[in-house]
Amino acid sequence: MIHSHLIRPVPELIAHQARALPDKLAFRDAQGAVTYAQLERTTAALAGYLQAASVEPGERVAMFLPNSVAWIESSFAITRAGAVAVPVSYDAALPELAYRLTDAGCTAIITTDERAHQIAELLATLPPMKAVLLVDRGERHPKGDRFADVRIAAPRQAPRDPANLDDPAWILYTSGTTGRAKGVLLTPRGMLWVTAVGCAPVLGLGEQDFVLSPLPLFHSYALNFSVLSVLAVGASEHILERYSTQEVLAQLGTGAYTVLPGVPTMFHYLLEGGKADPAFSMQGVRWCLSAGAIMPGTLNRGFEERFGVPLLDGYGITETSTFVTMNAPGAGRVDGSCGLPLPGGATRIVDPKDGRDCDFGEEGELIVRGPHVMPGYHDKPEETAKAIRNGWYHTGDLARCDRNGFLTITGRLKELIIRGGQNIAPAEVEEVIVLHADVLDCAVVAGKHEHLGEVPVAFVVPRQGAALDIGALIVHCRAQLSAYKVPHAVHLIDAIPRTGSGKTIRYKLRELLEREP
Repeated sequence: MIHSHLIRPVPELIAHQARALPDKLAFRDAQGAVTYAQLERTTAALAGYLQAASVEPGERVAMFLPNSVAWIESSFAITRAGAVAVPVSYDAALPELAYRLTDAGCTAIITTDERAHQIAELLATLPPMKAVLLVDRGERHPKGDRFADVRIAAPRQAPRDPANLDDPAWILYTSGTTGRAKGVLLTPRGMLWVTAVGCAPVLGLGEQDFVLSPLPLFHSYALNFSVLSVLAVGASEHILERYSTQEVLAQLGTGAYTVLPGVPTMFHYLLEGGKADPAFSMQGVRWCLSAGAIMPGTLNRGFEERFGVPLLDGYGITETSTFVTMNAPGAGRVDGSCGLPLPGGATRIVDPKDGRDCDFGEEGELIVRGPHVMPGYHDKPEETAKAIRNGWYHTGDLARCDRNGFLTITGRLKELIIRGGQNIAPAEVEEVIVLHADVLDCAVVAGKHEHLGEVPVAFVVPRQGAALDIGALIVHCRAQLSAYKVPHAVHLIDAIPRTGSGKTIRYKLRELLEREP
């Protein structure tokens, strides 16, 4: 069932919830909260401020903010002004921020006073910003207007409140795990289509839910689920500034929350925390949702056995407005699968060499078509043409499909390790390694080999207090993997580098190998 009434312009959704649920909590963080009626007023004031500063329809406004209610209000305000929001990770280094501001051609920025001093020199090298709006983080900076003052003032102009669902409203940058980040153009129709065919009918997200969100809001997963879907269905949400196992367990221990979205790494650490406290329970939580990276079947089973709460895996990427597939609560699931394609979308698995459709169970590249596919990359027509061919978006992800339609993601085309002509998916090796009792986390990359070309090399994070025996780990792998898939070498490391959505940044690990003598 498609909840088509949810595919509406963002200003209409805000106005509807302000009328229907005026006093209901919309979004909350550690510093404050906003009801739906307040959300309509504050976003109108902020949108009017941007318009009065001559921010024109279609111009880009950067958001360099931590997870917060201010992040939510800024995003909706930019949309109501008819501009395009460009979220940037609050942990981004200045060169990363500079690239995004320049690539997107941002004409205004919303950031915090604590970062204003850092970016003042950077902004001096760019075309003048029409507006610099500063969120209070305990510092004062002379250049920029105060977010707190603007949001409670009378609107300087009535918001434009655009009604077009197909004009880009966001530019989200790819994680850059394989190269320079690209700006993905996303539309209200594409993003809310995912809500209308997936988050609401498949997952059952609704007005009754109270979401605890530790996700980084600048990622498409969080923008879709933790921002737009929460608004569309009229749910409530508590936003964590950043993920902390201790904080998430403490919040869940209150029994207030019904839904927890996360990425596999988060659920891995929650499982570890839950094992350390046998008395802990996730009282009131209906289901948890995982996306952003491949979730091992062992993690899924272990989590559900410990907490008695469904952990539903989904698959998606920024270029598809996040979700392509989902598992449904209470339905039959296939171990290790990321679920069924969303209703109304189309998926195929094709041979990357010749484009033929693969048989059931055969591995190939996943390609996607539907209303959720991006219009393209910002100002990169050649990259867009490479990615979208004959209406199909080529994900670069390897997958297989069973006869019931359940998809399982097996890896990335560019991450395949080709050892003497034999293909090795890092995820398959990683799932075996993490089964070892002394392993907390791991990642596998391609190492160069004089005769074989490439060999699998493992980076392993030992459990705290464990004396990991590398020889014993190799024996463990040999018992469960074909000989050619067994790691050629194992390196111990303090932490696996990952993006905010949980994807392994493999090039950083390959760089470590290249530095070896």
